[in-house]
Amino acid sequence: MSRVDRVNGGGRGSGDGERFDGAVLSEARSLREELGTVAPMPLPPLGRPRLLRWAPHLVVVGIALGTTLGNVDQMSERYHLGHPAGPAMALAQAVALLLALVRPVPAWWLSLAVSTAVAGMTTLPMGQGSQPWPWGPPALIAHATVTLLLALRLRPRAAWAACALGVGVPLLLQLTTSPGPGPSDTTVPLSAIVFGAVTLFGTLLRGRRETRTRLVEQETLTAEERARRTLLEERSRIARELHDVVAHHMSVISIQAQVAPHLVKDPPDELRENLEGIRENALEALTELRRVLGVLRAENPDAPEAAPQAPLPTLDRLDGLLDNARAAGLSVHRESTGEPRPLPPGVDLSAYRIVQEALSNAIRHAPGSTVRIELAYARGGLRVRVTDSGARSKAPPSPGAGHGLLGMRERAAMLGGDLATGPTPDGGYEVSAFLPANALPADSLPADSPPTDAPDREIRP
Repeated sequence: MSRVDRVNGGGRGSGDGERFDGAVLSEARSLREELGTVAPMPLPPLGRPRLLRWAPHLVVVGIALGTTLGNVDQMSERYHLGHPAGPAMALAQAVALLLALVRPVPAWWLSLAVSTAVAGMTTLPMGQGSQPWPWGPPALIAHATVTLLLALRLRPRAAWAACALGVGVPLLLQLTTSPGPGPSDTTVPLSAIVFGAVTLFGTLLRGRRETRTRLVEQETLTAEERARRTLLEERSRIARELHDVVAHHMSVISIQAQVAPHLVKDPPDELRENLEGIRENALEALTELRRVLGVLRAENPDAPEAAPQAPLPTLDRLDGLLDNARAAGLSVHRESTGEPRPLPPGVDLSAYRIVQEALSNAIRHAPGSTVRIELAYARGGLRVRVTDSGARSKAPPSPGAGHGLLGMRERAAMLGGDLATGPTPDGGYEVSAFLPANALPADSLPADSPPTDAPDREIRP
């Protein structure tokens, strides 16, 4: 091996060693920070059932009371610490247990320190029966509870490090210290089993809680994405319908521009050129509209909307829609107020679709109900109001995705109108929409039109 190879080999080995040392130091630093923090980590209440939300806290308080009474006897009488040392140590152990509900790391250190101090101060006179040491039974239960509360809040590595310290420190004390000439039974093996079991249980519960939290977050993101996709699909469907409305007007413009020169005797050349330019622009606009519609239909070319469109429905065809609703079991009544007049195609189409979706909603959620449809013509636009009297029989589960209500809102917003949906005082449901006749933006509506910034009411699920 050449000198260069040795240098390179040594460099690679040195780099691997440095990375390993760095990883070890980083992990040790992380453990030190976690086991040295005093930050509050309150034990959260149970989510369900609500009657037992604070049951874990009450259990910890009960354990604190029970172990305190046991520790007073164990430390004062059996370990011969006397008064006031025995009761003071028992009280300190109880404080650590209660503190673990809010600050588990300082509570764990306090519990370990109290137990170690008691074990070091213990004296067992000759002739006395065998006593458990260095952990007395009440102290073992109290520290196991603190260890469990710690494992619920810290990473598994930090929790297992605390478990190892909880076993190792008393073991070291046993190897270096004797409680006195009296007989004692070591509780270190038992403490290793108990602390290991509660640490495993705590880490498993913590992992389960984190998994459920991530699942809820993922479900929230999925629901938001589903709602966004539903909104985009509904807007795409509305755009496909409006394409035919715009295409019709552009075709009329093209034909009128082509016919206009023949309606004037000896039209000037400038008029012919302008009309020809209008016709060419209209034809180009129609071509671009076809391309836009192709883009809108490209995502799902096999869908029914991708097929050639039938004539778009208007309020003139509303009677057929009402007959279908009556055949489905609804009792439908129609009322009109004001002077009916021609509406812009987009408004006419949107009004029909709103009534259609409101009737579909009543069929799904209020079978057998009485539905009242009101069309109020005003100078500013058209008010559409559909109310039902509530279900007369149990409604079957509906597989609908809510596209209808979303579509109603989108259609009203597109025209600069407003939509309100929600339950009525008599147990029914109401859909009310105002569609401006001139389809201006919301801030440009006539003064006599209803306000469009009223908040939407609750939507039927």
